[in-house]
Amino acid sequence: MAAKKHALVAMVADKPGVLNRIASLFRRRGFNIESIAVGHSEMPKVSRMTIVVDGSTTQVEQVRKQLEKVVDVIKVSDVTGEGTITRELAMIKVKTTIDNRSEIMQIVDIFRANIVDVSSDSVAIEVTGDEEKVNSLYKLLRRFGIIEIARTGVIAMTRGRDGSSI
Repeated sequence: MAAKKHALVAMVADKPGVLNRIASLFRRRGFNIESIAVGHSEMPKVSRMTIVVDGSTTQVEQVRKQLEKVVDVIKVSDVTGEGTITRELAMIKVKTTIDNRSEIMQIVDIFRANIVDVSSDSVAIEVTGDEEKVNSLYKLLRRFGIIEIARTGVIAMTRGRDGSSI
């Protein structure tokens, strides 16, 4: 079975060491974590972790079942598919000159991104969207000279009322 990207959402206890135990499980199974994003959830003392990995459905399902056995893991779901909303945040710092600043601002506007910092020789841009949107903006801005980029990794949730965390 061919490998594809899977988004796993894990609800975990908000305690030290949980992230390390989860990352170690993926390492032992030979999976490279493409992105991982962790933050507070709607429940007190519970964090929501979104992990994106490449693998066959069978392999990812085995890892998902093993994750559920990890201490402090409450629930793990593979939310890959059409009923999922995914977003990523990126900040991109780009070299600017007087001549190209307005062109950069137009590109930023087309992508519905925001300029969050301006200096005499650079602008910092904030963009949110799916991975394809972030990659497309990055490719357009490369010709101006990328100084720095910071990306959050993908976060995901299912659409509609169904698919609540627990």
